[in-house]
Amino acid sequence: MKRDELLKYLRSRGCGLLREGGKHSWWHNPALNKRSAIPRHSEIKDILVKKICKDLGVDSAK
Repeated sequence: MKRDELLKYLRSRGCGLLREGGKHSWWHNPALNKRSAIPRHSEIKDILVKKICKDLGVDSAK
């Protein structure tokens, strides 16, 4: 999945950027008080997309 598509999906589910790390962006779900790191690759593997969605407490994007 493209990184831009994942970020758009997460924004639509109420998540937002928490901070920028060294090699990852940290995203936060304020409703559930959960966070996850998202790498800055243009393409993110589907298994990692599922893990990120699970960490943030949203339905899987794929």
